[in-house]
Amino acid sequence: MKALTLHITGIVQGVGFRPFVYNLALERGLLGWVLNASDGVYCMIEGDAFTVDGFPQAIRDLAPKMAVIEAIVAEEVEAEGFADFTIRASRVEDGAMTLVSPDIATCPECTAELFNPADRRYRYPFINCTNCGPRFTIIDDVPYDRPMTSMRDFPMCPQCADEYGDPRDRRFHAQPDACFICGPRLYLNDPSAPFDWCWTPERETSPRPHRNRDVEAARSDEIIARAASLLLDGRVLAIKGLGGFHLACDATNPAAVARLRERKRRWGKPLAIMVPSVQAARAHCEVDATEADLLAGVVRPIVLLRRQAALASAGGSGVAGVAGAVPQEGKVLEYAEGVSSAEGPLRGLSEHGTSAAPLPQAEGVTAGVAEGVAARLAEGVADGLVEVGVMLPYTPLHHLLLNAVGGRPLVMTSGNLSDEPIATDNAEALERLGSIADAFLLHDRAILSRYDDSVVRVVNGLVEPVRRSRGYAPFPLPLPFTSDTDILAAGPEQKSTFTLIKGGYAFVSQHVGDLENAETLASFEATERLYERLFRITPDVVAHDLHPEYLSTKWALDLDLPKVGVQHHHAHIVSVTAENAVSERVVGIAFDGTGYGEDGRIWGGEVLLADWADYERFAHLAYVPMPGGSGAIKRPARMAIGTLTALGLLDHPGAAPLKARLAEGEERLLSQMIERRVNCPLTSSMGRLFDTVAALIGVADDARYEGEAAILLEAAADPSAEGSYEFGFVTSDTSPLADSRAPLTLDPTPVVEALLDDIAGGIPVGVLSMRFHRAVVACIVRVGQAAAESAGTKHVALAGGVFMNRIVLGGAVRELRAAGLVPLNHVRLPVNDGAVSFGQAVIAWARRHGI
Repeated sequence: MKALTLHITGIVQGVGFRPFVYNLALERGLLGWVLNASDGVYCMIEGDAFTVDGFPQAIRDLAPKMAVIEAIVAEEVEAEGFADFTIRASRVEDGAMTLVSPDIATCPECTAELFNPADRRYRYPFINCTNCGPRFTIIDDVPYDRPMTSMRDFPMCPQCADEYGDPRDRRFHAQPDACFICGPRLYLNDPSAPFDWCWTPERETSPRPHRNRDVEAARSDEIIARAASLLLDGRVLAIKGLGGFHLACDATNPAAVARLRERKRRWGKPLAIMVPSVQAARAHCEVDATEADLLAGVVRPIVLLRRQAALASAGGSGVAGVAGAVPQEGKVLEYAEGVSSAEGPLRGLSEHGTSAAPLPQAEGVTAGVAEGVAARLAEGVADGLVEVGVMLPYTPLHHLLLNAVGGRPLVMTSGNLSDEPIATDNAEALERLGSIADAFLLHDRAILSRYDDSVVRVVNGLVEPVRRSRGYAPFPLPLPFTSDTDILAAGPEQKSTFTLIKGGYAFVSQHVGDLENAETLASFEATERLYERLFRITPDVVAHDLHPEYLSTKWALDLDLPKVGVQHHHAHIVSVTAENAVSERVVGIAFDGTGYGEDGRIWGGEVLLADWADYERFAHLAYVPMPGGSGAIKRPARMAIGTLTALGLLDHPGAAPLKARLAEGEERLLSQMIERRVNCPLTSSMGRLFDTVAALIGVADDARYEGEAAILLEAAADPSAEGSYEFGFVTSDTSPLADSRAPLTLDPTPVVEALLDDIAGGIPVGVLSMRFHRAVVACIVRVGQAAAESAGTKHVALAGGVFMNRIVLGGAVRELRAAGLVPLNHVRLPVNDGAVSFGQAVIAWARRHGI
């Protein structure tokens, strides 16, 4: 006989781990117990030595698919002579930390029950089990037990309680477990709805009373049918989901889409759609095997897919056919990246099929509408782009609603006014979204953590996060070091995240948004406090951006903690190298739109020689003025005038088309601003050069949202075009480098002059765009080689929003490898500013430890 105690850490709560251990022990004839604690799962087993010794490996091999085991620590102890194997009550320990599962899309078993008329949860909008449903968005503290979640307001009925208490049941200790009798319920706040359907604060009693199953099911069905009818009638619906509200409308109705855009004040920026299946997605987009796995997997992010119509109309131009990034050898994406892999913890789930009777469709849904899955997306969904964001239903309510509209694609966009955080509370939504939505599909389960939908894309089989949020956060990144101090990094202003380091983990928050108003800052602060509480983190130091006017910087400076200021692009590069566990000095190419430089200018076309603690500026794009400062970001035509003036090309014949489109007197005003240096900060930004080229070739004189000009410029590129432009390399007389070799200025003059020559010569836009993109790739490779030789390294880290461009990223990775260099890029975090806080945190650790 032998006995062991086991301490299991990782994502081992909220994923059915205790019943798994319980049943595994029973199968093997072992005795003892298992329990949840604040720092993971503990169990004690005793039995014959052979079986006991093999139990830890059996746990690893057979663990629930949503579990992620970080470590199992075994200790041999004296046997106590247990009579059976039991699940003990959870144990709370002060200061102990455990990981928390992200929210999980509705599993195939629950989806089948949802559409099975014989099941007691048939058509219940909140069906879930230990394999799926809300997790992080309902949790208030750990250990993850029902009293620590927003489900504490819903006392279970006898049947649910029996399931919850049965270790052999799929719903054993599924904290959101409920049904029509005892669980959350739907409401529809619509002027024509019966009063019983409407949510009011007075109806949220605590605890909630039990109800009649049949009456409640009928009421729920009527609400869903009415909501579907409103959508089919062209109305805008606010829908409460897992981490906040969506604003939804019929994606095939141009008037509905235009109405949503007008009310939401979302001009031009593409809208995501939700479709019922991978097959339905293929009616609109090209979908490869990896993209299909993402769409139908357990996370259900928004996946950026190539549009069928765009490919047909563009004759294969644009993103399609462009060679993308090649995955790094040996790089395996773990749980947090959501890649469905036969070897990974997120093994792909097949598309949810339902053989049972479907929901009755809304009144007015004809066979033609039901077949309208392949209907053309309306103008206004993603105009001018070759990609569209697509997701599949990830909650039972989504499944029911899409079924009720006959499979018609629905716009599903964040429930907010532009630049504000998404709404999460019913009363808040009714007030903030009242001018946007015609009706509100609500429920009474509280959302305790605000989460946007995650956005990902696939480039040659590699999954790249664009926005890391629901389904991925709060799962941490493993660090290539262990910190003995807790570190907080406040992040940038745009695409804000924060990072908390504890021990060997970095907790990078979900996407918070742009910190440009008090509402988003308040959301940032509340989320940061939640992370500190859940993961038992007490920061000893705070890292922040150097920009003095960022709200995140001001917030950090107000904290009573030691401060570490970090340059924006250094943080970008370190976020890549730390993710790839490369601590030595590398070449870092940081190309983006805006970053505060140590000389007080706006950087963004930077080539750094950087390690985790420090950096040197090896090269940068030539400085040009930004007439009007941030106004030049919103109007690329201004940026083009600033660039042409600085390069001495304002009078080139190729600039005539742009000048002709300017407002009366605009050129004269801009020239005076530049000459007198009035509100004309200097920038080395590669992102602003993309804006310049987009304006010069007539793709975008104005930008309605961040990055629009560059996105449209990429969409216009014709990969079959021949030729390329070329940057100049200019050395200065002085050098900050230790070896006294002069730093380089990346001179765009030859590129812009050749572009203007081609414009004057009538060369097509697709050719102009592709030649410019190739010039950027060639510049990256050439300067990367020079910098790598200077630094004695082969590693080249690529970071910044410019590398969101498939042509640039794919070409740079391919050509750097061909040149014998080793490109490093993100696989767990976005390449944009969403990764900056992680880099800040690592730099703060390195500087405190003298690395």
